[in-house]
Amino acid sequence: MSAKLSKPYQPLLLRILHGLTGLFAILAIITAFWTYDTYDGRWGQIPLPKWTEIEGIHGTFGLWTLLIFPLFAIYAFHRGQNRLIQSDSLNKLTRFGQPIWWYTLHRLVNTLSILSLTFAVYSGKMMDEKWLPQGELNHTWYYAHLISWLVLVSCIALHLLMSIKVGSIPLILSMLNWQFRSKDSPVLWGKNCDSWRSNFNIIMIKQWLSSLSLLKVIEIFVLINIVLAWVISLVKEAG
Repeated sequence: MSAKLSKPYQPLLLRILHGLTGLFAILAIITAFWTYDTYDGRWGQIPLPKWTEIEGIHGTFGLWTLLIFPLFAIYAFHRGQNRLIQSDSLNKLTRFGQPIWWYTLHRLVNTLSILSLTFAVYSGKMMDEKWLPQGELNHTWYYAHLISWLVLVSCIALHLLMSIKVGSIPLILSMLNWQFRSKDSPVLWGKNCDSWRSNFNIIMIKQWLSSLSLLKVIEIFVLINIVLAWVISLVKEAG
């Protein structure tokens, strides 16, 4: 249904993809710590139940994150690119304390959050689910996944803080509002996808690659690593 316009307004598809990605990622973060607490705990523990099945649950949330993350990443790098790092971001970061400085920092944090989630899902797929139950705690990819957990937690915290700083509580609430404008209606999504597919061809790709920017390089890096994570996952299943 259509809704009365309110500000700030976030596109409905962004809210859905952002919400699902954030939900699954946070659940993966929580179960990741529980897995660490159950099988490792060398750098501190809290009194959580020692539940051996938690590793499988963590893997499930990680898989759900990997399922929705590619859609969110594609949306963020195209329809939502104004919320990410820009070609002049480094120059704007010199204007310390000014509003544009905070907005630029917010875009930088958003970009780092996507990179950190990429690091987390990729390093997770490089692990073997038998390592922890067998007490094998010194694998390089296990350490990398632990680091990715710390980085991702930090990025999510900064993302929330920066969102509050640049948009206050109304910006946070706008991501939870299910009202939408007529142009964002889900009934138009199929038509928009058909239009995009009909215009997608090799010439379009060449034109896109002809003027590489930092954001495009980051997008290519993220998408390649997502594809590799899927390939690794399928190879493990086949093996």
